[in-house]
Amino acid sequence: MSFQLSRRRFLGQSSLVAAAAAVGGGQLVTMAPRAQAASMDLRYGPATGVAKLNANENPYGPSREAVAAMTAAINQGAYYVGPTVPMLMDMIAERNGLTRDHISLSGGSSGVLTSLAIEKSREGKILGPDLFWDTTSKKAVAQGIGEIKRLPKTKDLTVDLDALYNAITDDVAMVQICNPNNPTAIMSDPDELRAFCIKASKKCTVLVDEAYNEITDNPEKNSMVSLINEGHDVYVAKTFSKIYGMAGMRVGYMMAAPEKIEALERFGMGSYAMNQAGVAGAVASYNDQKFVEYSKKKIWEARDMINDAVKKNGLTAAPSQTSFVFVNLGSLNAETFRQEMAKQNVLIRGIYQDYTNWSRVSTGRIPDVQRYVDALPRVLEAMGA
Repeated sequence: MSFQLSRRRFLGQSSLVAAAAAVGGGQLVTMAPRAQAASMDLRYGPATGVAKLNANENPYGPSREAVAAMTAAINQGAYYVGPTVPMLMDMIAERNGLTRDHISLSGGSSGVLTSLAIEKSREGKILGPDLFWDTTSKKAVAQGIGEIKRLPKTKDLTVDLDALYNAITDDVAMVQICNPNNPTAIMSDPDELRAFCIKASKKCTVLVDEAYNEITDNPEKNSMVSLINEGHDVYVAKTFSKIYGMAGMRVGYMMAAPEKIEALERFGMGSYAMNQAGVAGAVASYNDQKFVEYSKKKIWEARDMINDAVKKNGLTAAPSQTSFVFVNLGSLNAETFRQEMAKQNVLIRGIYQDYTNWSRVSTGRIPDVQRYVDALPRVLEAMGA
């Protein structure tokens, strides 16, 4: 079968091959025609003109320093990740008053969260509020070894810590809390959560997923990491996906007592599964406080825009301490609303479980958030609101 290239396509592919040769030290590797054609269609983010506000991504990252570090690491991509792994672990340990053996890295926090869900599901049920980021716990359920026990929904969408504690029965192996919570965006009071963790960890393991902690108004106070050194049966998960803008680079970690980390890593691949570029970017990002503050400022600005638009259009939203807002659409169906927004080239989330009138929208670049703001009254009018 013949394969013909236009001059424009041929020149474009030639530049890709030349770039590959330069990175590979001059060793030219040609691609098969089918791979060449596919390479021209690659897209690593949203299409031009589309506001992607559906995945809690931070489009202001990775930082300039992270990009430089990852670019350098790509040139060593032939080798399994090496000294940067203990370097990153030591950086995390130092900041949190821990040691390297308190930490397990993975591809995003999803890796360690899934490993922990599988480990604990072998012992009993996973308990959580009605709405929480349960994707990783569902992995254990899908394997037929787990069960998620949920609290009844609360009127204000908050996590009822007293009810959660009272729901810890002998068949519960772990309580899972996202703080701030996803998809509700609500944060539990840190003093109340701390008291809960201490009390609950005497009955079962407590997992606190702090993916959005750095976006909150007081990250240090809101974190439960100090409970680990105090000897409580508490795990804390964090990620480079959110405030550091590295969702596509997949770097996250779990913190717990050394013996718990050792047990956890029997269910995962540990640092062997990490990639050179992601870890290099994480090392470069971790102490880049200037970028963290910049990201936080832009996220808060976008969040204020969303909340203002919601209020202006007669809607309400749950109080957010995150990079997204959970909007109450009243009598409108959230899936229909999502579809109508998509027609405006604005991507958001639809229905969660049976919360048919709640819609989650992420922050993003200010022009993209402005698209949401501008589209909101048009979509509400089209839906008869």
